[in-house]
Amino acid sequence: MADKRDYYEVLGVSRTATKDEMKKAFRRLARQYHPDVNKNNDATEKFKEINEAYEVLSDDQNRAAYDRYGHAGVQNGSGFSGFEGGFGSVADIFEEFFGGAFGGGGRQRRRGPRRGADLRYDLTISFEEAVFGVEKEIEITRPEICDRCHGSGAEPGTRPIACTTCNGSGEVRRVQQSILGQFVNVATCPTCQGSGELIPELCQTCGGRKHVQRIRTRPVKVPPGVDNDTQIRMSGEGGPGVNGGPPGNLFVILHVQKHEFFRRRGEDIWLDLQINVAQAALGDEVTVPTIDGEEKLVIPPGTESGKVFRLRGQGVPRLDRSGRGVNRGRGDQHIMVQVVTPKNLTAEQKDLFKQLAGTLGKEVIPQRDKGIFSQLKNALGDVFGI
Repeated sequence: MADKRDYYEVLGVSRTATKDEMKKAFRRLARQYHPDVNKNNDATEKFKEINEAYEVLSDDQNRAAYDRYGHAGVQNGSGFSGFEGGFGSVADIFEEFFGGAFGGGGRQRRRGPRRGADLRYDLTISFEEAVFGVEKEIEITRPEICDRCHGSGAEPGTRPIACTTCNGSGEVRRVQQSILGQFVNVATCPTCQGSGELIPELCQTCGGRKHVQRIRTRPVKVPPGVDNDTQIRMSGEGGPGVNGGPPGNLFVILHVQKHEFFRRRGEDIWLDLQINVAQAALGDEVTVPTIDGEEKLVIPPGTESGKVFRLRGQGVPRLDRSGRGVNRGRGDQHIMVQVVTPKNLTAEQKDLFKQLAGTLGKEVIPQRDKGIFSQLKNALGDVFGI
């Protein structure tokens, strides 16, 4: 053990160095002596020595044992196992500590591919656009793989290395002793934050984040018949995948503006129409707005307030959820009449109403309670014409 250099000397730090100071020293030396960068004959051995020193000193328990007993305190059976025990070659060492990325080992401890994150975009459309459909262009800000480092997070010419704390697994395991026996506590590696790797030299474009935010313009086809909170999924337009995984999806959430006249109930459109007492008593032919344009509506004589007229097939198209563009027909438009009692009458109008009142009499006739079922039947008759 006399031929081993002092670990603090290897890292070039003092014995009172903090973890951050040791980490910075390790990264600086790793960039300098990494075998993929440094082609000197002794680079591999120095790189092994640097990793061994950092592996011991970055762990509080191993560091305390080393400070007290030196190299003897961190050999087999007490803390760090040493690089020479159990490894047949330099390739085995790289495979153990770097997931086979640099040593060409058969066992590669790479984390599996994961699908990218789903994104959300809120799109406001008009009442008419919701009824008939529309194609919009939206601008989304989303993360994309950095072009400079191609998603590695490392400056070109360098590459990430396996985390020396978790050996590239992204997790640390600690054995705890209790009265019930030993328990293994698995936690996210505090050094690499679960990524399993360290980046000695960060990419100048993304700063090691592996992604950059970009603004993209995408067309969105809104089908006829959508309503508030309808979701349109755009496959593959979400965040980028991890470790070769597929990208996520973009979900466009629709918000429909209120209309000046129309209101919607499912696939039907409703309109309140005010008429005067003369039109209600004598009948009339009026022009009413619909979602397709103006239509003629005949008001029969004796129409009462609350009467509902139906225009078949002039409502909202039934949404084709299959995505095949199938015509599933449309709902109806319902027009509810409200008879307006005049308030500001001219002298002539008052005289005419007085004459009318004299012919109608003053008898007041109470209405019988027809019960809930009769009322329901009348209401359904107004709506559906039965």
